[in-house]
Amino acid sequence: MATRSTAASLFVSLRPDQWTKNVIVFAALIFAVKLLDPAALANASAAFLIFCALSGAVYLINDVSDLEQDRLHPIKRLRPIASGDLSPGAALSCAVVLSATALAAAVALRPAFAAAAAAYLVLFVVYTRSLKHLVILDVMAIAAGFVLRAVAGGLVIHVHVSNWLLVCTMLGALFLGLAKRRHEMTLLAEGAKGHRRTLEEYDPYLLDQMIAVVAASTMVAYIIYCASPETHAYFGTEWLVLTTPFPVYGLFRYLYLVHRKSGGGSPSDMLIGDRPLLACVLLWGITAIAIIYRPFGS
Repeated sequence: MATRSTAASLFVSLRPDQWTKNVIVFAALIFAVKLLDPAALANASAAFLIFCALSGAVYLINDVSDLEQDRLHPIKRLRPIASGDLSPGAALSCAVVLSATALAAAVALRPAFAAAAAAYLVLFVVYTRSLKHLVILDVMAIAAGFVLRAVAGGLVIHVHVSNWLLVCTMLGALFLGLAKRRHEMTLLAEGAKGHRRTLEEYDPYLLDQMIAVVAASTMVAYIIYCASPETHAYFGTEWLVLTTPFPVYGLFRYLYLVHRKSGGGSPSDMLIGDRPLLACVLLWGITAIAIIYRPFGS
C-alpha cells in the first residue's frame, strides 16, 4: 500500500474535514447584525482561520497522545500518525509552529480575542492529557471548546455574546459529544473499554438518558430564546420563532442517524454525508439571516 508524503500526511492529520466546527465563530457576527459590516466580516473570517490552525494543532497533539489506542481502532488506525506515515516528532513540531503562529495572529487582531484562543488551546491540551479520561467531564470539556469559539467570535468583532447563544451552544455541543460516545461504544463493542478509559463508565442506556435530557433542553432553550420579548425587541421582529422547526427536525434527524444508521462518530461527516440534515442546517441559516436582516414586521 502506497504511503502519503509527509506534507500530505500533515494536512490529513490537521483534519480539514472537521474545520466546519469552527463556523461557530460566525454566530456572534450574524446575531449581532454585523454580517454586512466588511470590517467585522474580515475579522470573523480571520478568527475562523486562526481556530482552524489551533484545532489542527490540537488534533496533532491528540493523535500523538492516543497513538497506541488508535492503532487498535478499526478506523483511527488509518490516521497518518497511527499508521506510521507521519512521525510523532514531526507532528508535534508542526503543532508548536501552528499554535505559535495562530496565537501571534490572534494577538494582532485583538488581545481579548487572543486570550479566548489561548484558553481554547490550553483547554484541549489539558483535555488530551487528563480530562478525556474523566467521565462526564470529557464531554463537558468538548462543549466548553465550542463555547470558547463562540465567545471568541464575539470578542474579535467587539460585541457582547448573549447568554442565550452560550447556553444553546453548550447544550448542542453536549448533545453531539454524548452521541459520539454512544457511537464509539456501538462501533467498538467489547473493545470500547480498551480504546477509551471513560467508556468503562458509560453504557448505552446511560448515554441515551443523557442525550434525551440534553436534546430536550436544547430545543426548549432555543424556542424560549426565539419567543422571548428581549429577542423581539433586539431584532425588531417576532418572526424568528419561525426558525424553530429546523433545529427540532435536525435533532430528531441526528437521533435517527445515531440509533438507526449507527452514526454519530463524526458530526462533520454526518452533516456533509446526510442530505436531509445538511438541507435542514442550510435552510435554518438562510431563514434566520433573512428574518434578522429583512424582518417581516416590527
